[in-house]
Amino acid sequence: MHCRAVTVQIQPGKTQEAIDIYNNSLVPAAKQQKGFQGAYLMTDAATGKALSISVWESEADMVEGERSGYYQEQIAKFGALFAAPPAMEHYALTVDVSAEG
Repeated sequence: MHCRAVTVQIQPGKTQEAIDIYNNSLVPAAKQQKGFQGAYLMTDAATGKALSISVWESEADMVEGERSGYYQEQIAKFGALFAAPPAMEHYALTVDVSAEG
């Protein structure tokens, strides 16, 4: 599996609004994408920093979302909530540990 990690700086006082957009708009759209396996959003309301990690079945599925414009459409949903452009990185998921396993 492969992961896309996106870090952003959210405008002061806008963290909950960003969380709501992530939950109500970005997540449903992601679930429609081929190869999507899940996502995590971590936020720090005090600093406005956020980290989103999405998990994909294959690198090809993950990259196709960027080529097709899907990723750009999702970022655009946040409008002016970001204080700076998001930074994106790709990773291979090499260890996966859950409480059950």
